[in-house]
Amino acid sequence: MAGQPNTRLSDLFGLAGWSKGELARLVNRQAAAMGHPQLATDTSRVRRWIDMGETPRDPVPRVLAALFTERLGRVVTIEDLGFVRHGRAGRRRDVRHTDNPDGLPWAPERTAAVLTEFTGVDLMLNRRGLVGAGAALTAGSAITSAMHDWFRTDAGGPGAHGPSGTRRVEPAGLDRYEAAPVGLQEVEELEASVEVFRAWDAAKGGGLQRKAVVGQLNEVGGMLAYRHPDAIQRRLWGVAANLAVLAGWMSHDVGLEPTAQKYFVIAAHAAREGGDRPRAGEALSRCARQMVHLGRPDEALDLLQLARLGSGDELLPRTRAMLHTIEAWAQASMGRGQAMRRTLGEAEELFVSDREDAPLPVWMQTFRSEDLYGMQALAYRTLAEHEPSAARQAQHFARKALELRVDGRERSKIFDHLSMASACFIADDPEQADRYARLALAAMAGNSSRRTWDRLREMYRLTGRYADYSGIRDLRERIERALPKERAGKAGVAGA
Repeated sequence: MAGQPNTRLSDLFGLAGWSKGELARLVNRQAAAMGHPQLATDTSRVRRWIDMGETPRDPVPRVLAALFTERLGRVVTIEDLGFVRHGRAGRRRDVRHTDNPDGLPWAPERTAAVLTEFTGVDLMLNRRGLVGAGAALTAGSAITSAMHDWFRTDAGGPGAHGPSGTRRVEPAGLDRYEAAPVGLQEVEELEASVEVFRAWDAAKGGGLQRKAVVGQLNEVGGMLAYRHPDAIQRRLWGVAANLAVLAGWMSHDVGLEPTAQKYFVIAAHAAREGGDRPRAGEALSRCARQMVHLGRPDEALDLLQLARLGSGDELLPRTRAMLHTIEAWAQASMGRGQAMRRTLGEAEELFVSDREDAPLPVWMQTFRSEDLYGMQALAYRTLAEHEPSAARQAQHFARKALELRVDGRERSKIFDHLSMASACFIADDPEQADRYARLALAAMAGNSSRRTWDRLREMYRLTGRYADYSGIRDLRERIERALPKERAGKAGVAGA
């Protein structure tokens, strides 16, 4: 409330390193560039924003978001600045006094506004060559706590917020594409584009097409600023959810972790707006996979619980099997071998029970037998850090996955090669490990996935005990030369 310091703005102001006078001048200059030359901010006004918690009128919050985004090299939203939006549907809590800075869940009809603002700022970072990796991840438990009750209620579908028929709703977002209402053909073309982007990501990694996906999502946000007939509106929300998941996955793939998390949460909201609860749950399961990758498996388990809750009773057996494999990976990371084996057994049973009586949604069609085996290999390879005997099972499943990898999803094949190589090192089979490691390394040259490099560094650490072997010594040198320059030093330390 006004009268209390805006601690979030104060913290960002301190990170930016401006004086209050500098910020006032920058606000006026940026506002003029954005079409608001009449703004006359001064030092005392900036002081009131920071020290007294005063919320400036539009367009100042958007101007400040743009300034801090450029200064800090990461996406900074209006909520990140500690400002409560006015004139939006639904009332929001004061984000300055909560552990839930994004005010999750968003009020109805706010998803398109958040989507377009966030993608607009993300595109601005891309244009200016900045890197959006400086923010902090929201804890998985915080997301779960904030969204738990919201997920237990029905969103009501795309027609729940007003009558159908094309009409304009409140515009929102920085740099938003000014779209017109669309028809069925345009929606079908958008759905087809998602599949093109998804195939490219699986083959080449998230770095090369991430900007294109974010731009497409920004355009869809503009389209969602119109109220279309329910059938079209629902499919548009589905496109938005699929693109947001893909933008999040690509961001995670290149190391933009807070940005990725934000896209996954946007995807969950978009899917629920479109009435697709299983898709909402799957989007949050991506957050869980991200947390395991970052070494926070306990938070991953919290998020998986929320993902299941959000999916309702509509989950197909194959989707449930996929969620089980993520849970098993988290359990393996925590050294819980018995729980991991039980969870993987349940995943296998669910997978084989899927008789495909109902068609799989497009976002589940890429989870096939080889993906189940690949996740089993990863779980056992992870457990082998705690129980070396698990390495044999990891080799078994990695081999089965590789036998079926024939569809051009090169990134998954790289991960399988690395799982196999790591398991072979743990199982004291350096010759086999060397072979699979070199296969992975050869394929990584044409892939933009940083996650593959992260996994390579994990494998590199295991080579240390074989550093006197001539073949492994050569492998280590090759890895050290191939690693991104900012990472090479870390590899040397890890393997020492």
